[in-house]
Amino acid sequence: MTPFSQLQVFNVMHAAPNARLEHSVQLADGLSAAVWSNRDDARDYQAPSHHTLSCYISDGTGTFRRQRPSDKGAPDKLCIMPAGSESNWVVNGSIRLAHLYISEEQFALGCIRLLDREPREMQLREATFVDDREQAQRFRQLIGMAWDEPGERLLASSLAHAIVDHAVLSQAGLRQGLRLKGGLAPSVRRQLAEYIEAHLDQPLSLGELALRCNLSEYHFARMFRASFGLPPHQYLLARRLQRACQMLRHGQQPLLQIALHCGFASASHFSNRFRQAFAATPGEYRAAWRG
Repeated sequence: MTPFSQLQVFNVMHAAPNARLEHSVQLADGLSAAVWSNRDDARDYQAPSHHTLSCYISDGTGTFRRQRPSDKGAPDKLCIMPAGSESNWVVNGSIRLAHLYISEEQFALGCIRLLDREPREMQLREATFVDDREQAQRFRQLIGMAWDEPGERLLASSLAHAIVDHAVLSQAGLRQGLRLKGGLAPSVRRQLAEYIEAHLDQPLSLGELALRCNLSEYHFARMFRASFGLPPHQYLLARRLQRACQMLRHGQQPLLQIALHCGFASASHFSNRFRQAFAATPGEYRAAWRG
């Protein structure tokens, strides 16, 4: 989980004299959310290291980007502030809005899983005051959940993932003029991802994966990170946990069976890793969905 102290957009808002943080939560897999109210302010975001999706909940009709004073916000308007971008905002009057903060690693996983593209060749397109009724409804559902209650927080994580998936599918595009250097060939990357998915129940090692690509472990690790956006062990863990979540939501298998099917050595190992990622046990996750 990314600490709020490392989220630049969150910290810029927190420093605003008239802004009030109503609620915030660290969700699973590099996602965090916050609800803010603000009035009569000006905020500048300078090249954050994370992506931010925002949805105006109420008011905001006097809010605009400094470079576009005639384009004003409104309830249910969506904004996308990609990592590395700069934006300058003026708030005239009042506004209440929700933020969803997304790590680069989570965006990378979405590019691989949903688009079958290398994360480094993709970018989240900046957008201001987008109309997307479905996405706005997801945001309203998200902020309506009781984030302090463990079961509700788990469901909020799943809803946040749905918001991110929608953004990746609808707002991610190819970087213009990019010439990729290094990394795995697209066909090798695709075959490797398919191999990993088919063998998540097995103790995959760095050496085994490197051998499949005819590379030394050192060069394989570097090229894997270039192509997948995160190190091999983090990618493997993310995919194993994602499969476990699907099995917990949709199946009745015992936890030990799920653990082994997802490549964890034991139920306790599975539970420890799951708790580190989701701040809840697998049993609590299953109970939240059944509830």
